[in-house]
Amino acid sequence: MAWGQARAWTRRHATLIDAVFAVVFTGLFFIGYFLGDDKGGHGPRPDQVDFPIAVHVIVGATALVCLSLRRRWPERLLIADTVVLLGIIAATGNRHPLLLLTWFIVGYTFARRTNRRRAWLVAGACIAAMYVAAGLFGDSAWTAPDNLGFAAWSIAVIAVADATRSRRAYIDSVEERARRAEETREEEARRRVAEERLRIARELHDVVAHHIAVINVQAGAAAHVLRTRPEAVGPALAHIRRAADTVMQELGSVVGVLRGEDELDAPTEPTRGLARLAELLDSFAAAGLQVEHRQSGTARDLPAVVDLAAYRIVQESLTNAHKYGTGRAALDVVYTPNAVTIDVGNAIGHGAEATGSGYGLVGMRERAAAAGGTVTAGPVDGRFAVHAELPATAKETP
Repeated sequence: MAWGQARAWTRRHATLIDAVFAVVFTGLFFIGYFLGDDKGGHGPRPDQVDFPIAVHVIVGATALVCLSLRRRWPERLLIADTVVLLGIIAATGNRHPLLLLTWFIVGYTFARRTNRRRAWLVAGACIAAMYVAAGLFGDSAWTAPDNLGFAAWSIAVIAVADATRSRRAYIDSVEERARRAEETREEEARRRVAEERLRIARELHDVVAHHIAVINVQAGAAAHVLRTRPEAVGPALAHIRRAADTVMQELGSVVGVLRGEDELDAPTEPTRGLARLAELLDSFAAAGLQVEHRQSGTARDLPAVVDLAAYRIVQESLTNAHKYGTGRAALDVVYTPNAVTIDVGNAIGHGAEATGSGYGLVGMRERAAAAGGTVTAGPVDGRFAVHAELPATAKETP
């Protein structure tokens, strides 16, 4: 976090940092230039060119301006540095080393901040102009090592800057694509979960509404038959009927909000349960999946929510076994006094890759949670196992 704050501060004060760098860099250069001889003298070393003081002043001022403002106007300052350097070459026949170093730094900044075509066009023109000026006004020949060396170093600086810019652009592009992919994946996950919850709510409505409708009909018939019996029975049954009507109206209004306009005519017949398990296994057998089905305990009518969740969990588990397994699966259904337990296992096929979205597992967990149960799923010793426990303590519906 501290590193991020430091980087943000440097971005806000980039010009100030560049100005400090320009002063320090220029000062150290002139200190080394004038005081760097072995005898501690006050003039340039014997291998250095003795430029006039006015040239040093112009060069120092140019270097300070170019280095301080190189992030704001890199192209203009690169051209300005080149023009001053051309004038000094024409006047003295030599390149000033401070302007050469400044050109490298500003040229690198310019190539990092523009496109490849413009970088090579502008920088190439500057390099060619300085090479021609050195050949025309300089003391050395066109093919002298210092002329060719300067051109080579200048081209290398621009090439390194262009490569750095390309790499940075590639990294930014990859990070942006990864960010967008992550956002898209999260949005898709949220959408799928919302759709699964809507489907669960619709199926719960279908099942519960079916049984409430039966209760309503039976209560109406009982009230009609028992009107000649004790007076206390009739009002009680009428109360049941009114309560059932109220529940149906409330449930219809809630589901009306959940459902879309294109689902108003959806069928409302009860969803399948474990009583239709044989048909489900036959359909998988026809598709090529051999299921070894074992049942423990006495099968009985389950609460509607539990029955629906159990059927869908078995269906999704066998579907995954058919996709990623070896063609065989084991299904164990255990009825206990308080719950029904489902275990589905299959060997994972050789080289099989899970190409699904994982929303089926999310749907199984949602259904189990809606029924008050739990589901665990995952690979165990080369097999993929699903274990579900659903409570079944509610009274059976007559």
